[in-house]
Amino acid sequence: MLKRIGVDAVEIRKAEQLAGLDGLIMPGGESTTFAKLAVEFKLLEPLRAFCKSGKPVWGTCAGMIFLAKDIGRAQPTLELMDVKVKRNAFGRQVDSFEIDLDIPALNAIENGSGKPAPFHAIFIRAPLIESVGKGVEVLAKLDDGTIIAARQGNLLATSFHPELTRDVRMHRYFLGLAK
Repeated sequence: MLKRIGVDAVEIRKAEQLAGLDGLIMPGGESTTFAKLAVEFKLLEPLRAFCKSGKPVWGTCAGMIFLAKDIGRAQPTLELMDVKVKRNAFGRQVDSFEIDLDIPALNAIENGSGKPAPFHAIFIRAPLIESVGKGVEVLAKLDDGTIIAARQGNLLATSFHPELTRDVRMHRYFLGLAK
């Protein structure tokens, strides 16, 4: 998705690769595996330091869990974003779903139609945000009030997978944080 909008993207596997980056996206996947690998490869502290540098960091799905201060269980996370996250909140893989969301923060970002449009979001064994602390801005909720996107300073978190859509607005929003 980043290459599609003209951004050079690199995969990060080692701490020294964080140097010189303008931002970081922590993708979906399995948060328990993220934690184990971050500890094993000594990435936890370098990632935490990068996040504290003020450069934008975006966690999608498992990446959101990895950013959270509270995930309701003992598992290493970066413990930076003042949110309480519930893992696999919408059920199993077969309970995955898609929905159109109103995300006001995206309304000013060009989507090709020249007017605000809903964002088509894809949820796969997704987490949700149970609560937010002071300084956390809620960016999107489901109709029942469930929080599924938030921002705290340079940290952005989404329950859904914007990279699986054709809509680049969420990625453009993230890039706007880098300026």
